[in-house]
Amino acid sequence: MVESPAKAKTIEKFLGKDYTVMSSYGHIRDLSKKELGIAIDDNFKPDYEISPDKKKLVESLAKSAKEAERVWLASDEDREGEAIAWHLTQVLGLPVDQTRRIVFHEITKSAIMAAIENPRTIDMNLVNAQQARRVLDRLVGFELSPVLWKKVKPSLSAGRVQSVAVRLIVEREREIMNFRSTPYYRVTARFYRTDDPAKTLFKAELDRRFDSAEEAEGFLGTCREADFRVLSSESKPAERHPAGPFTTSTLQQEAGRKLGMSVSQTMAVAQRLYENGYITYMRTDSQNLSSQAIAAAREEIIKMFGEEYSSARKYKTKSKGAQEAHEAIRPSYLNRQQIEGSPEEKRLYDLIWKRTVASQMSPARIEKTVVSIAAGESPHKFTATGEVILFDGFLRLYSETVEDETEEGQENTLPELKAGDGLSYQDISATERFTQPPFRYSEASLVRRLEELGIGRPSTYAPTISTIINRGYVIKQNKQGTKRSYRLIRLEKGKISSKELSETTGREKAKLTPTDIGMIVNDYLDKHFEEILDYNFTANVEKEFDEIAEGGKEWTNMIREFYTAFHPTVEKALEELPDRSGRERILGTDPKSGKQVSARIGRYGPIVQIGSADDEEKPRYASMKKDQLIATITLDEALALFELPRTLGELDGKEVVVSIGRYGPYIRYDGKFTSLPRKDDPYSVTLERAVELIHEKESAAKASKEPIKVFDAEPEIKVLNGRYGPYIASGGKNYRIPKDTDPATLTLEQVRDIMAKSKK
Repeated sequence: MVESPAKAKTIEKFLGKDYTVMSSYGHIRDLSKKELGIAIDDNFKPDYEISPDKKKLVESLAKSAKEAERVWLASDEDREGEAIAWHLTQVLGLPVDQTRRIVFHEITKSAIMAAIENPRTIDMNLVNAQQARRVLDRLVGFELSPVLWKKVKPSLSAGRVQSVAVRLIVEREREIMNFRSTPYYRVTARFYRTDDPAKTLFKAELDRRFDSAEEAEGFLGTCREADFRVLSSESKPAERHPAGPFTTSTLQQEAGRKLGMSVSQTMAVAQRLYENGYITYMRTDSQNLSSQAIAAAREEIIKMFGEEYSSARKYKTKSKGAQEAHEAIRPSYLNRQQIEGSPEEKRLYDLIWKRTVASQMSPARIEKTVVSIAAGESPHKFTATGEVILFDGFLRLYSETVEDETEEGQENTLPELKAGDGLSYQDISATERFTQPPFRYSEASLVRRLEELGIGRPSTYAPTISTIINRGYVIKQNKQGTKRSYRLIRLEKGKISSKELSETTGREKAKLTPTDIGMIVNDYLDKHFEEILDYNFTANVEKEFDEIAEGGKEWTNMIREFYTAFHPTVEKALEELPDRSGRERILGTDPKSGKQVSARIGRYGPIVQIGSADDEEKPRYASMKKDQLIATITLDEALALFELPRTLGELDGKEVVVSIGRYGPYIRYDGKFTSLPRKDDPYSVTLERAVELIHEKESAAKASKEPIKVFDAEPEIKVLNGRYGPYIASGGKNYRIPKDTDPATLTLEQVRDIMAKSKK
């Protein structure tokens, strides 16, 4: 028995007719959803129940287990997989100490046969580590969530690792809010050797940055007639080594940077690759490669690039007590460079293959050159740096990407330079730059930070991020950026010029930003449950799970220690009065009505309000945009939200109005509603665009009423467009058309065949 039908299908290929491979489709039971599901007074005994949607499956598995001569449990090799195997023994009545448990790191015939030859029993230490995590997380969620309902807002929930992840994102957002950008001037020059007839240009940067345009321009003035010469030119050999093979977190990070995949998408694709036998197990914090894999990589490298490109090396696992410390993520067969599958599967496999092979390649040999340049009598020096690759090594196949790189300029190729060489400038520029706020987290960089802090494990990163997004505490969004002007002062041919240019700043792609409710929940938990949000506490809990997995700690003792300290904190929080600080922010006064303008959390999310409950007139409300926060919205931005509904004009004598409803922005015309696409802003959409959308909807509605196909021989049979797609209508009955069939090409015989099969 395995936990996935795809895995079952792959394994069945390798085993003979004497074996039947069945799937449990993941966990077959979980903690009861009736009340807590844990008997606190009975040594924290979990109350497990079979999931309602798994009852028929369990009956089928139980029947097959009774009929089988022998049962092998082959769920995944981590704690979660061990727990699935144990739950199967409990539900199917299999003796824990006699049932054969097998694990393999890759779904290949050799790995499966080796596992069958060396079965073991259920490892209860691993099972108990998983039970401890599940019970602890249920206790935290079950006790904290009602506190949030009463003290913050109904329908909220809290989780141990999720709350810490939200805290990281909120703290980063506050750093950005408090950041004040300051301008400075960066001076760069393009030089050439005075005696070089080809005037080969190279770039250099001044070792001083100026605070004002006056200082920068003053320095350029001293450069007009300055004598530029090379003070020193030093070249040093260096080596660049390849990154190690992938662990779960590094795969998630690199797939995000190179392929634009989210963490959950990466894991879903990797799961399919593993289940189809293409890669080794995808939840691991080990960088170890087997000796067979190292030998296979060497063979591929020599075949592709030659002996000098091969350099076998072993990587050490950094994570202490790694629960999945078997092997890194690698292709099952390194001589298989390409696979069959979806585009995402092919791209991720290619990434894993290249990273694995590159990890066994020779380092790149480079020569770094640093040139120091005197600028007349000025105490400041220009520095030019260049890099020459003498031997590309692993770079021939693969290079790791770096997120949020801020280095300006391109690779600098330097001519031959030695001390004393005279230089001439082509131009020297002082460009106004601005200090940058910290970067918001992407999914990949958040995973990296969680791993650095020791929070979570390979199996928890993806669900943690999915949970905080699904709960509405964090949103993943793109920002277009804003226009900003900057000054460029240039010295060229002895003349200094100055001009103002513009650039786009603050552009972001798929970055994580806290919502207002996320910030409020974080602040409340931070104030009343400081320990839960403490990074060291959360990391120590993970270490205790590791100790349980290694047999060094009894799991119920660990839970008791935690709960004895945690429960009184919950009771104390419930007794305290709700803390409303930070929920509402006064923005100023509405110039039209003279009433107070404020921002706060409403029933359906963040809103701005004109007036208060004390006024005679009822306050006016407007929903805030997704990218706006209570903590940062300005009075002008708030007032702009009251511009809806907007009357754009008339069409055929009837008003066209744009507004925002509970389900998003829409256009209202002639008593009908047309949704506004995400790319259109209700505050700036024009009448022309609104009319275009209205006509598009009318045309689509008209087309849906016209038959796709009719048949002269049997006019009562029609192929029509429906709300849920094309279908066949005949004699008052409807028949679904198969997904892979083009309805426009259907013949009468094919239609009759579909109808006949549907009737059966």
